[in-house]
Amino acid sequence: MAKQNTVEQNELGKIRIGISSCLLGQPVRYDGGHKRDRFLTDVFSRFVEYVPVCPEVECGLPVPRESMRLIGDPEQPRLVAPKSGVDHSRRMREWAARRVEELAAENLCGFVFKSNSPSSGLFRVKVYNQSGMAAKVGVGLFARAVVERFPDLPVEEEGRLHDAGLRENFIERVFAFSRWRDLVLGVSRPAPALVEFHARHKLSLMAHRVSAVSALGRLVAQAGERPFGELAQVYVKQFMEALGKVPTPARHTNAMMHALGYFKLDLSADEKREALELIEQYRHGHLPLIVPLTLLHHYARKYRVEYLLRQHYLRPGPPELHLRNHA
Repeated sequence: MAKQNTVEQNELGKIRIGISSCLLGQPVRYDGGHKRDRFLTDVFSRFVEYVPVCPEVECGLPVPRESMRLIGDPEQPRLVAPKSGVDHSRRMREWAARRVEELAAENLCGFVFKSNSPSSGLFRVKVYNQSGMAAKVGVGLFARAVVERFPDLPVEEEGRLHDAGLRENFIERVFAFSRWRDLVLGVSRPAPALVEFHARHKLSLMAHRVSAVSALGRLVAQAGERPFGELAQVYVKQFMEALGKVPTPARHTNAMMHALGYFKLDLSADEKREALELIEQYRHGHLPLIVPLTLLHHYARKYRVEYLLRQHYLRPGPPELHLRNHA
């Protein structure tokens, strides 16, 4: 039986997300504390199942423990406890290599890392030189192992999720990656599923990177001629790279104007004027995106425009997550 909507899908089997354990409130930090994130534990948790990971504890370090920092070459830093001088680099890298292979069996659709952590920080982690000066140019050792092992996986830091645009982009990528797994990788006839997947994401791609629509379309056209495993690997890489581009108001406006074109034989003059006015108000920052999108979705249902009703762009995730609600 086909899954009817996102909420029902999550009741049947929640999307699995890797996460730094401390963000769930687990007291695993070096000082015995935690960094519980209310959005992740109280809101997003309704739609996902977390797979918690604490690199320091899982690799055998105690709680509490001496703090650590990255030292040396930002591309190959050492993980050192500065007071004692103990180098944990080899221990962490060997554990991380094993852990990412275990995670490969978890069917993850995303990962949320703890910012600024020398093991789990994803962006701008401090790396100290031999003089003790720090530059925010590093990536945590475990975080690096994850992104190298799963280059297409949606990843983010909890701190950046406080930005509405970045949070929305991450959630959209997570649900899209989950659909990729369900609709393409888990079916007996993957080529037709790929065609359908691409068709349903055209407006989403247009809002993120319009050139990706035609580039990925050319890949889809090869579905019957090229080995599917090879084709799927190339497709999902380019697809996730495109969705990783945070949309601008101009790109969203372009996508909505494209959608509006599907109503040219249906809308009255007043209906078209209303839609254009709302899109324009959004473009100038006077309205959140959800307002014109809700009207377009209403018209799609009213006039039974099946192409638009199938577009995930109009319904990127559960309404409880309040996507598209920021101006």
